[in-house]
Amino acid sequence: MTDEGSQFHFLPDDYLELIRAEVPDYDRLQALVAEATAGRRVTTVLDLGSGLGTTARAVLERHPAARLLGLDESPAMLEHARAALPAADLRVARLQDPLPEGPFDLVVSALAVHHLDGPGKADLFARVAAVLAPGGRFVLADVVVPEDPTDAVTPLEAGYDQPSRVDEQLAWLRAAGLRPEVVWASRDLAIVVADARGTST
Repeated sequence: MTDEGSQFHFLPDDYLELIRAEVPDYDRLQALVAEATAGRRVTTVLDLGSGLGTTARAVLERHPAARLLGLDESPAMLEHARAALPAADLRVARLQDPLPEGPFDLVVSALAVHHLDGPGKADLFARVAAVLAPGGRFVLADVVVPEDPTDAVTPLEAGYDQPSRVDEQLAWLRAAGLRPEVVWASRDLAIVVADARGTST
């Protein structure tokens, strides 16, 4: 998948056109991520794999007063994101790096975590759980390995894209102490919400 980090990683001007061609449900996916945060009191947001800031903008439309911290490994992508998100704190970092100190009411990630292998995902989920506020929510939208092989329609780059099955990711999220639930799935895409225990403030 020609997402952040691949050969198109440093072509931010072409990114949206490319990703929409590869993921026809891209805009719907972003809208559903934001919808999964509705009705919650959100003052702090961590966006993992911010890219051009598409997910961040969708979330901030729902929570305009929230402070957003976004991470992405591409300085070029973040430069574009800064133009659209002048108030956000955008930092160059990899998903494998230590996460910023929380607590965060909301952690979101769209089309980024599939670049990690299984142990890498499990490790990230544990680190996300550690920075979530009590009752906070993690919204994960990503490419997955579907049950039916014919549903694997998103182009993938060998050695770079490493999607996992939904059931594996649910198990890793539970092992991290979160309460996950699939809220949307279509072919080889899925959105999972995973809530931290406790009461949100």
